[in-house]
Amino acid sequence: MRELPKQYGDKSESLATRFLEQAGFVIIERNYFAKKLGEIDIIATKEEVLHFIEVKSAKADFDPIYNLTPAKLRKVINSAHFYMKSKGLHVAFSIDAMMIRQDKVELIENITL
Repeated sequence: MRELPKQYGDKSESLATRFLEQAGFVIIERNYFAKKLGEIDIIATKEEVLHFIEVKSAKADFDPIYNLTPAKLRKVINSAHFYMKSKGLHVAFSIDAMMIRQDKVELIENITL
């Protein structure tokens, strides 16, 4: 039976979460929806830095990095600002991406630099 895109995405996010936890991150939220601004796949902390993480995955030869468009990045950034404002947070933060390539995980930190 073929895996549906949502199932594949959920599986990739679970893999990303396990990877982050093993790397010392503490997961705060998954699939945080910031009203009309967009969604953040994973929000986590590590060493007093708040990480907003966009998970991208792809099957076969297509590299998931190409799914991280400028428009998507803007949505993540706006959603991160909304999250921090709504929670009254004034802490260091990072916008990160996780690339899942056939069960191989790569974390790219500070993608907005």
